[in-house]
Amino acid sequence: MAYFIGIVIALAVSLSATFIGFDKDRAFYPTVLAVIASYYVLFAVMGGSIETVLLELAGMFVFMGVAALGFKRNLWFVVAALFVHGIFDVFHGHFISNPGMPIWWPMFCLSYDFAAAVYLAWLLYQSRIAVNS
Repeated sequence: MAYFIGIVIALAVSLSATFIGFDKDRAFYPTVLAVIASYYVLFAVMGGSIETVLLELAGMFVFMGVAALGFKRNLWFVVAALFVHGIFDVFHGHFISNPGMPIWWPMFCLSYDFAAAVYLAWLLYQSRIAVNS
């Protein structure tokens, strides 16, 4: 169910952004990536572990750096980072113990990340958003 809900929400957000016009601004999907990356930090805070917060912050800053690179240079970096974040979701629990993270989160986030990446790739391929700044 978490996979299905992740895909549905990603498509709802993405299609709404297109309909409203939010994604005409090149900053939209890099911002989405930055927010996605911040959730693990939120869960670490909820779990009460300073060590986990610091580890999750390191991961967040990596994805935020790629979001900035994608915004400044080429949005295909954001597509790639969304896919990589989905892979990160699969292996996250093997490397970082985050007691505040819901058990269903990795499946939800993986499907959200992949669906958002596919949608952004489609927008770029169709030239609906400028690839380069």
